[in-house]
Amino acid sequence: MISYLGLWLAAFAAATLLPAQSEAVLTALLISGKHSAAVLIAVATFGNVLGSLVNWWLGRSVLRWQSARWFPVSGHQLDRAQGWYRRYGRWTLLGSWLPVVGDPLTLVAGVMKEPLLPFLLLVTCAKGLRYVVLAGLVLAWL
Repeated sequence: MISYLGLWLAAFAAATLLPAQSEAVLTALLISGKHSAAVLIAVATFGNVLGSLVNWWLGRSVLRWQSARWFPVSGHQLDRAQGWYRRYGRWTLLGSWLPVVGDPLTLVAGVMKEPLLPFLLLVTCAKGLRYVVLAGLVLAWL
């Protein structure tokens, strides 16, 4: 049970803007052979999607602090991110699994007031597929 909790926490943290590596935890648990791959994938996906949901929620409320001195993004950067999202739309959320840009993308989706259901569906597909592919590669290698 503690292994699943550790994986969930790593996946959750990795989806927020905090630096974390859920892939390493999933790989180690798969290599141990003590857990069902399907359950590990489900736990990692669930944690990662909930972490992305935190980003979405923060994005929905972050603009109220836009004029604060400590706000980490300039107006120009924010305008650019919003323009990019307007141009390519919600389908960009299929890239939410990507390193570096995926997590901020879920935040921008919140800023752009992306409805919750399409957000959850697209992010779950993207992040779940990433874990399925990773698990498939690890298990094929064993």
